[in-house]
This record gives sequence, structure tokens and C-alpha cells, in this order.
Amino acid sequence: MGKGGMSHGSVGEGKDGEEENMAAWLLGVNNLKILPFKLPALGPHDARIRMKAVGICGSDVHYLKEMKLADFVVTEPMVIGHECAGVVEEVGSEVKHLVPGDRVAIEPGISCWRCGLCKEGRYNLCPEMKFFATPPVHGSLANQIVHPADLCFKLPDNVSLEEGAMCEPLSVGVHACRRANVGPETNVLVMGAGPIGLVTMLAARAFGSPRVVIVDVDDHRLSVAKELGADETIKVSTNINDVYAEVEQIKKAMGAGIDVSIDCAGFTKTLSTALNATSSGGKVCLVGLAHAEMTIPLVPAAVREIDLVGVFRYKNTWPFCIEFLSSGKIDVKPLITHRFGFSQEEVEEAFETSARGGSAIKVMFNL
Repeated sequence: MGKGGMSHGSVGEGKDGEEENMAAWLLGVNNLKILPFKLPALGPHDARIRMKAVGICGSDVHYLKEMKLADFVVTEPMVIGHECAGVVEEVGSEVKHLVPGDRVAIEPGISCWRCGLCKEGRYNLCPEMKFFATPPVHGSLANQIVHPADLCFKLPDNVSLEEGAMCEPLSVGVHACRRANVGPETNVLVMGAGPIGLVTMLAARAFGSPRVVIVDVDDHRLSVAKELGADETIKVSTNINDVYAEVEQIKKAMGAGIDVSIDCAGFTKTLSTALNATSSGGKVCLVGLAHAEMTIPLVPAAVREIDLVGVFRYKNTWPFCIEFLSSGKIDVKPLITHRFGFSQEEVEEAFETSARGGSAIKVMFNL
């Protein structure tokens, strides 16, 4: 098994006298089992991390229910999980910035650093990216993992390990706001009040946005958004015929021009709403990817010079996220609604809790 947990074998076993490393393995549809997970050898630039906090992402649930997500298909057993933080157990001989006992948040994607995109600094688009729990790469819901030390970011004393794990979803919102150039003169509309929509709203506020409006179909999530600081919340329908009436409602709620709309849901209706609501010359960021193909009003948006901006994961965001958390500009703690331990029963219950939705926003494992 190589760096990033890319599988060259099967479920691992510990050596005699050593603690056996256990992980949550996705074996089939709705089939998760805690089984041994053999770690790779520690390289000179690596760190061995004991996992302490791992969050469940919508993509994890999707793999559990469908065994695939977009073009990524699970064809062999895979360790799940990618939102994570832990404590350094051991470092390689060339690692200078970490020592055993350091608490770290972990960026889950390992790029090649050789291709043109990596050299340009857009490593999130690297075609050779090895990303936790994206087939065939194993994830991080395990007792321990081995990971490149330069992707392990030390946490200050006032940032918890759970908050460190939340740096991963928060990074999506931070990257979206940077792609859209959100700042003190940018009024922001967020489509979708799920976990990513909520952290995007928090990021927009941290970047200085004076007014943020968020929309969703769910009353509970909108109430959470309001508690977290949304200026206005709008409940919308799933009916595409309601777009134009809802756009007028959204504009009235904003009370000013909508400079940036960030679609964190990724449906035909949400993107159509964003394109119609955004002021001429503004930007629409597409973060959510619910539909691979959509029919949307591109020509009307084009003649108003609306820029449609794609967002895929993130790059160079962990230092920003940690600073936002440490300074108090962003508080992600209210998003963590459910906590579970790392037993077979609790792993199954945690994923079902996340899949049901309802009052659950972020489900977190404490290992």
C-alpha cells in the first residue's frame, strides 16, 4: 500500500506484539465493517497520525449507498472518510515542522507536483490526485494513518481536533469565496443550507461580505443558517416553475444587488435561480454537483456578462481555515450536531444518522 493509502493489497494485519490498526471498510452497498488496516512504511517526509476526529461527508454516504460517485466507482474494499484531524505519533527523518504529540488537521489530497497544473499552483486539479476515500485510494476513518507531513497542519491550542477536522468542508467554502473574489463590497447569495452551504456562508462573512442571503427547501436548516448569522433566509420549492417568483423574493430579501451567487446544491433549479438572481456583471460559483447535465438559461446570463465559475475541492486553504477558527472569525462548532465512537454499531448508526438528514448537519467520530 502506497502513500495516500492506495491499495496494492487487501485488508491488513498487525505484526505480533504490535497494536492492530483498525479501519472502517466499505465492502458493498450499505456494508461497512471495522477490520484491520495495514499501514505503509513511514517515509522520510511522512507522519504517522493517530486519528481523533473524523467527520462524515455527503460523498461518504453516497459511496455507502451507491458504491459510486460521478465517475468514481468502488470496485474493491475501501477505507472510508476524509474529513480528519489527529495527533502525531511518529515523523520521518526529514520532517522538521512536526514532532510527536502535535495536534494536526489533515489535507486529504496528495497531488503529483510534477504536472503543469501542479506547477501553476492549481494542484486541486491534478489528474494524478490521490484523495482519501476516492477509489481506489483508502480514507482516514481508522485508528492511524500515514500521510505526507507537509499536508498535516499544526493546530493552535485554542482550536479543537473536531474543529481541525472541519477544516476540510470549510476549505470548500473558502476556496469558493476566493474564486469569486468575495470581499467587503460583495453581497452573496448561497443556494443550499446543507453543511457546505453553511460553511460557505460562514466563509463569505469571514471574507467581509456585508450581506449574505441563503435559500433552501428545509425549514430546520434555514433556522440553523439564521442562528449562524445569515441576514435573511428564504424557503424555496423544488418546482422549476417557481424560479422567477423566487428570484424576485430573493432580490427583495437581499435589498441590494447580488454580486456573487454560490450554488452549493447543484440542481438545475438552484443554478437557474442563481443565474437569474445575480446582478449583471456578477459571478455565479458552482460548488454542488448533484446533476452531471443541466438545462440552464446561459444565453440570458451571457448577455448580462455573468461569469460562471467552477469550484473543485480547494487549494492552499488549511492555513486560512485555521486562522479563521483561531481568531474566532468563523465558529464551526454549532455545525457538529452528532457524535459517535468507533465501534461497529456506532459506525453503522453514524452513517444512518447522516443519511437520514433531519436535524443532523455534521456527524463526527471521536476515536
